[in-house]
Amino acid sequence: MPAMKIGKITFSNIMPIYHFFRTDQFDEHQVEFIPQVPSQLNQGMAEGTIDMGPISSFEYGRNYNEYEVLSDLSISSLGKVRSIFLFSRKPIEELKEVKIALTDKSATSVNLLKVIMEKFYQASPFYEMMPANLERMMAVADAALLIGDDALLASWNNPGYHMYDLGELWYKHTGMWMVFAVWAVRREVSQSKQELLRSVHNEFLRSKKLGFAELDTVVAQAKQDFGATTEFWKTYYTGLSYDFTPDHKRGLEYYYACAAELGLLSESAKVEVWSADSRQSAV
Repeated sequence: MPAMKIGKITFSNIMPIYHFFRTDQFDEHQVEFIPQVPSQLNQGMAEGTIDMGPISSFEYGRNYNEYEVLSDLSISSLGKVRSIFLFSRKPIEELKEVKIALTDKSATSVNLLKVIMEKFYQASPFYEMMPANLERMMAVADAALLIGDDALLASWNNPGYHMYDLGELWYKHTGMWMVFAVWAVRREVSQSKQELLRSVHNEFLRSKKLGFAELDTVVAQAKQDFGATTEFWKTYYTGLSYDFTPDHKRGLEYYYACAAELGLLSESAKVEVWSADSRQSAV
């Protein structure tokens, strides 16, 4: 039987999940980790060349009939996410018919911004996808969306723009969790490799638990890899949620409903959750 192919990305926000994962618990015939950027991982999951991994929530929504969400794993926020920012020359209330430059690295955040602007602020911006470079984006647009490490770096060196945290804006208008990424598995894999999936899932949960029990170790690695201060990384990681509870599910499905209402998804996706005990739908 071919190895389970697991996508792995190297963004700072994922470190608490992966840092203590013991790859030596699985031989190369069981599990193969494949380093990828998020767009490659999303594509690989859709094409079936990747069996499981952390994918954008929007990607799950596009192909939800093909996937299940692994229980107790996500990247979410209830309020500030601190790594997804809209930079603007004007207050957000004045961004009605303007040009907004969008990062080309995240479908979830791009479509979250569209929901926020069009549903919550009744705006009709013109959007342009661009490589993530704040200076170049703001040279041709009134506002720019950055995510992840690009957003972190830009926020540390912000040259006087208004800054809006999309997690905070979502919470302000909905009072719900915003789930940015989920750990998904292709349905045929969850059926054909149940025991191996159970072992891998349990190792991710063990790694997550240890990641927060030994957060200083994760913070030191993030500081070495990305810069910033110890205090920043502690605040950043403790401000995120890496769980997936029924409340997370409700927030995610409301995001899908909003996206479908605006025509960003063909239909409002339903979330089916796989757990180590049984395949189940969260309630």
